Amino acid sequence: MLEFRVLGPLEVVGENGPIRLGGPRQRATLAILLLHANRVVPVERLADDLYAGRPPVIAVTQVQRQVSELRRVLGSAGAVETRPPGYVLRVRDEDFDLARFERLTAEAGRARARDDAAAAAALLGEALELWRGPPLADLAYEQFARASVERLEELRLAALEERIHAELMLGRHAALVSELEGLGGEHPLRERLRGLQMLALYRSGRQAEALDVYREARGQLVSSFGIEPSAALRALEHAILTQDASLELGVPQTRTADGGALLVAPSRDEALGAVLSLAMTLAAGRALVVARIVAEERELAGAAAALRACGAPARTAAFTSEDPAADLVRLATTNDATLVLVDAPSGIDGAQLPEPLAALLERTPAQVAILAGGAVHLPGPVHVPFGGGEHDWAALELGAWLASATGSPLRLVGTRADPRSGRRDASRLLANASLAVQRLVEVDATPVLADPDPAALLEAVADGAVVAVGVSPRWRVEGIGAARRALVRDARPPVLLVHRGPRPGGLAPHESRTRFTWTLGFYRSSQDGSFSTTYAAKPSVMSE
Repeated sequence: MLEFRVLGPLEVVGENGPIRLGGPRQRATLAILLLHANRVVPVERLADDLYAGRPPVIAVTQVQRQVSELRRVLGSAGAVETRPPGYVLRVRDEDFDLARFERLTAEAGRARARDDAAAAAALLGEALELWRGPPLADLAYEQFARASVERLEELRLAALEERIHAELMLGRHAALVSELEGLGGEHPLRERLRGLQMLALYRSGRQAEALDVYREARGQLVSSFGIEPSAALRALEHAILTQDASLELGVPQTRTADGGALLVAPSRDEALGAVLSLAMTLAAGRALVVARIVAEERELAGAAAALRACGAPARTAAFTSEDPAADLVRLATTNDATLVLVDAPSGIDGAQLPEPLAALLERTPAQVAILAGGAVHLPGPVHVPFGGGEHDWAALELGAWLASATGSPLRLVGTRADPRSGRRDASRLLANASLAVQRLVEVDATPVLADPDPAALLEAVADGAVVAVGVSPRWRVEGIGAARRALVRDARPPVLLVHRGPRPGGLAPHESRTRFTWTLGFYRSSQDGSFSTTYAAKPSVMSE
């Protein structure tokens, strides 16, 4: 039996100890399959990831060779199964450190829900012991691993915060002060850690130092982003100032619902109203953060004035940046954003995406929606052209989220049958997608079939209020794809181009928030723990 490990340098351990893996490409192939364990990874996806989005002509042959050699190294031809259109690595939860980590953190969440802090702390401690260092440490420089590494590291920090919270409930505040001081220095913008540090200091009789931590955290946020601390951290500071009895040990601590934040980042003042109105439609129960990033200091005053005038119930920030994409990624990470809304930059309908936007899609942990074509006016039909690709599922989730929030009809657009080629229509795929939506929200998606060409797609969505469409799976080298470019240029309704991020989306069930791989299309069976999928393995023609 083999044990696979990604919570540290990539390792495979057999009965006689660690197995010696091959070169960087072989290790990368194994890592990609593990990050999608028990799911089919298309050959094209493997080739794109292995060659940083620029696969050579012989990429498919190279992928086949890497898989063949990987099977030989693992000592089992069945370790990596061939399943059209690619390969799948079958791994039992008990043989995969990431799956065990997720199971333990999920059990800890259930223990905390029944107010069993001791069990939660023990389970989280066991989960954190699985970590042997930075995740995929030997592959962190690879492009395909960047987002996964960041998300894995974020999961570790979230588990660490939960463990500290449980130990605070057990009265171990004095022992935690030193650990929290170190963590606060490493992650000065992580507000929950700062709050835990403040509470540990206060309970240790160090009220003045707890308030110093707040002032330091506020200074970091203001200097980095021009943004005030969250309402929760401000409320904690006020409770410490007034020596509120709710802070005492033994008094249950309330915690705001973890719905994730929505980050709105218009590139110009004129686009603020359009993206903000869309965000406010989606933001029920979620924090709203609005950021205007400008290139020069002379633009700063005007951007700040526009934010003040928008009147939205949001935390706002305006600041200059030489690298807007990197700062947006930092904002999304710091604020636990599940969705980043931006307006479409010029050149988005070109053969390749503008570099700042490509950098944002590459690195952000959140789902990204790019609004093209003006303001969204709902209610009205929400159209989702759907071909089953990973970013199509993200578009479907956002479309269902919009339909649920506004009471609008949801329509899924797929391809008609082609008798000449023997291709059947996409109605079965659309039915599966509709059932997946209905598991999460009470929205019934109506199927719409169209010929597989841009003109027919434009006609199918013409009466919609908004079109949510996933970017091309090959967005790194092909931009958003030919049909998507036609929508951006010629569609009457506004278009939302959607890119899936590694964080759970807006409709993800709360219990899934400790999972590493989330999408509307996948779920874990409660009977045997195996993965199932609600859609066909081969996407339809409309998926580019």
